[in-house]
Amino acid sequence: MELSRHTWNAAIKLAVVISIVAGLAAALASAAGDVPQAAIVLPVIVVAFTASWIQTTRLRREHAPVRLRSPHAH
Repeated sequence: MELSRHTWNAAIKLAVVISIVAGLAAALASAAGDVPQAAIVLPVIVVAFTASWIQTTRLRREHAPVRLRSPHAH
């Protein structure tokens, strides 16, 4: 599958947003006390995977080729 520049830009933006949110969550959890690393890492993995899946599906729909049928074809 060929990836366009638009797809790469969207993936990079998504990665940056998720990284910032994960960093803030880790800082808050660290300040809150003794929180296991898995309590931070696992939700980030799940959210990142889900967001990536949604973004990829949305990009595929936006850039899907449109097939027009001829009104004379049966």
